[in-house]
Amino acid sequence: MQTSDALVGLECYECGDRVDPADADQRCPECGGALDPAYDYEQIDLDRETLDARPFDSQWRYRELLPFDPDTAASLDEGGTPLVEGPSLAGELGVGELYLKDDGRNPTGSTADRGLSVAVTAAREHGAGDVALASTGDGGQSAAAYAARAGLDAHAFLPSRSPFTNKAMVNVHDGDMTVVGGRIGDALDAAGEEIEAEGWHDLGWFETPYRREGVKTALFEIVEQLAWDVPDAVVVPTGSGVVAVGVHKAATELERLGLIEDAPAIYVAQAAGCAPIVDAWEDGRDEPEPVEYPDTICGGIEVPDPPAGSLVLDAVAETDGGAVAVEDPAILDSAIAVAANEGIEVGASAAAAVAGAWELSREGVFDETDSVVVLNTGAGSKSDDVLRSHLMGQGI
Repeated sequence: MQTSDALVGLECYECGDRVDPADADQRCPECGGALDPAYDYEQIDLDRETLDARPFDSQWRYRELLPFDPDTAASLDEGGTPLVEGPSLAGELGVGELYLKDDGRNPTGSTADRGLSVAVTAAREHGAGDVALASTGDGGQSAAAYAARAGLDAHAFLPSRSPFTNKAMVNVHDGDMTVVGGRIGDALDAAGEEIEAEGWHDLGWFETPYRREGVKTALFEIVEQLAWDVPDAVVVPTGSGVVAVGVHKAATELERLGLIEDAPAIYVAQAAGCAPIVDAWEDGRDEPEPVEYPDTICGGIEVPDPPAGSLVLDAVAETDGGAVAVEDPAILDSAIAVAANEGIEVGASAAAAVAGAWELSREGVFDETDSVVVLNTGAGSKSDDVLRSHLMGQGI
């Protein structure tokens, strides 16, 4: 298995054991915990000038901090997405500056592309012929695209309520799709049974160590796009927790390399109808409790039992951030407001971060001196029917 020079192993979040990447491609062989790529940061020679000289064309420009060489990557030039200033929204929120990191402009329209590029690369390096995962929607579409790029067969298990666009594009990318009645928990159960029976390579959120490795590049880009002026806060829509954990790791790595002095505060936003991480944060618990009856139109972040809940809570605590839950109508209103006032298309689930930023501002968490970045994790066109229906419900 060919890995980057600085990658020294995969470390278990639970027991701390380190294993050779060639020997483990899923969970810790010792305790079954999630694994995390570890690097020898003393070996990494990376400074601002080096990055400034490179084309801003994909996430693989950060090759020193990724587990594989760009030449071996299953890539569609993901990353390098715009950071768009929103002066109208900044005025509405009463903050100094507000930016939207528009990951809806990734190849398949979501932040999932960043992580699945790396995870599919790992699967191919391990000799996998088939990859599989359960997904709320975007991950299934992305996995099918990157598997096609890598010459692998993809199997996606999506709950019936996943957006039509995601389902259609899994098939368009020649992926094998199983639509599972119910919600994401049912899809996870169905995927788990098939993956074990068939011996497929699991691309699940924290089954593979590599998805958040790609996601972390979003924060690398944000900081560079702000000319190394670290924002006061980054607001992330949160379901499984992969994005928040990736952003936190990025901040930690930038600090370790001396590229920034302080990490931005990480705020996670969830839909009120499925907010296990927010509930745990407000109750002062270290672990979320599963939501028994989730109920939100924002299916992309409807994950009642997030596999990385404790890691997300750590990320929030260590960066002096917070967690906020917002009702569905406010989330959809926020998506429409961004489109109507700034021209940026934000997906229904991704708009939880915009609505969360609004709520945090109302609560006095942000003020007129703050710079805030909202991560748009999915294109608005993927949930156009939901957004249009919301408008029609208002008589528009």
